[in-house]
Amino acid sequence: MTSKILIAEDEPNIVVSLEFLLKGAGYEVAVARDGAAAIELAASMHPDLVVLDVMLPLLDGFEVCRRIRSNPATKDTRILMLTARGRESEMEKGVAAGANAYMTKPFATKELVDTVARLIGTPRG
Repeated sequence: MTSKILIAEDEPNIVVSLEFLLKGAGYEVAVARDGAAAIELAASMHPDLVVLDVMLPLLDGFEVCRRIRSNPATKDTRILMLTARGRESEMEKGVAAGANAYMTKPFATKELVDTVARLIGTPRG
């Protein structure tokens, strides 16, 4: 069964590169361009992983993360926060909100794919 990934990101260039990378690695990918859409899609598609930008329109990534965690249907979804903000306090805030992992932009493509595979539990070649 193909693992499903939800990308919650509003920057078109990053969406394109993430989609390309993750589809190329064999994942099924959906995209939400704002925080409200991310919560709705997470509830309807039950992704194995959410790649979540911190700075999103409508609801920020921290709030999206908390809401995904508070919904019984999505509480076990793996969450990788992806942000341009690399300060320790931001990472702690992400982990406190319920993120499983935190990566900063710009990211190394191999590191991102490896982190996704580790979080989902899929073997990588």
